[in-house]
Amino acid sequence: MKEYLLKNVRLIDPARNIDAVCDLGVCGNQMCDAASLKSPEIIDLTGKIAAPGFIDLHVHLRQPGNTAAETIASGTAAAAAGGFTSVVAMPNTSPAADTPGAIEYLRSIANSKGVVRVLASGCMTKNFSGEEMAPIGGLKAAGVVALTDDGKCIQNSALMRHVMEYAKSFKLPIMDHCEEKNMVAGGVMHEGKWSVLLGFKGMHALGEELIVARDIMLARAIDWYVHLQHLSTAESVRLVREARKRNIKVSAEATPHHIALTDECIKSFDTNYKMNPPLRSEADRQALLEGLADDTITVIATDHAPHTTTSKTVEFDYAPFGIIGLETAIPVTMTELVHTKVLTMMQYISKFTTGPADVLLMEDYSLANGKIADITVIDPDLEFVIDKNTFKSLSRNTPFDGKKCRGKAVGTMVNGEWVYREF
Repeated sequence: MKEYLLKNVRLIDPARNIDAVCDLGVCGNQMCDAASLKSPEIIDLTGKIAAPGFIDLHVHLRQPGNTAAETIASGTAAAAAGGFTSVVAMPNTSPAADTPGAIEYLRSIANSKGVVRVLASGCMTKNFSGEEMAPIGGLKAAGVVALTDDGKCIQNSALMRHVMEYAKSFKLPIMDHCEEKNMVAGGVMHEGKWSVLLGFKGMHALGEELIVARDIMLARAIDWYVHLQHLSTAESVRLVREARKRNIKVSAEATPHHIALTDECIKSFDTNYKMNPPLRSEADRQALLEGLADDTITVIATDHAPHTTTSKTVEFDYAPFGIIGLETAIPVTMTELVHTKVLTMMQYISKFTTGPADVLLMEDYSLANGKIADITVIDPDLEFVIDKNTFKSLSRNTPFDGKKCRGKAVGTMVNGEWVYREF
């Protein structure tokens, strides 16, 4: 049984409110008392942070259907290099993950090829078409951890109500991509000053906000958990803040790109700034920072969306939405949130640990003795420049190539084994 002694590491464990320099013990696949180790490999982690394994709630692994852009093997290798021990795979593959068989296929490939834990989400509707409810009971039995039609949004509110009622009966949280499609149809960027100046058709903020408001009302009426994906507007943040004050079962995530970038970036016409929801105004970005700081937004998730270079190397109007994020999330967000003092280190770590764990209804997600040894190790002061050519991902569609960052994942342990380490 392999043993590790992680010496002089700063343990930040939000579930237990611990922030202290200590020695950590790993025995087999579990955390254990460092004093009980018999013949461990000793690793000095002075100056480094150890935290419960980071969870990314929002990842597109593209398998099956688009393995030129990503595979489960390459996507999970990227996750490991980025410091994530678990990723929630979105179901908008081809074919869609809307049947027990599709979930079993995903889990089989993940078990044989995956580098980190792959948690399956299932479609809310068949072929994520928004027309007929998927077999939720069968998806639950096959092992999904949540339901989502990510990439699309159920427009029929009566159908959404029924999906949420079934989800509640099977104790599956809902994760929703909030988009009123008629409000944003044909748009390629945020509707505002820059869409006018650049001559692009805009996507109005109301396209998101109308569905955010609807989902909050449904969550209140049904009394069930709804997680709002990639929040991007100031009004969405305000709506979620008020809902949480009323103890409505709603949570929300922000992405690194919405935290760091605005629609002004699109003046370069670089298609790596094209995503959905689109980059918004500076006022919207500031509202996201405020929402993260006051815990209105409890999760940071990447919306890792790989596309081949060929598909992105077209006119802005015709390029697909989406960017990759697994290998840039920690550097970008540490630079933008921790080193600017928007968040404390404890707050920051919680957005990747207890925040997503709560969404998935996981209890006591920590590194207490006896817990599974999923660990993320961070060097908070490591300065480096992002180089997309070093990525483990098959895709290179990032707007952060060349960005100077401070803070990086340097070690990722899954089930007691190092799947990535720089020490």
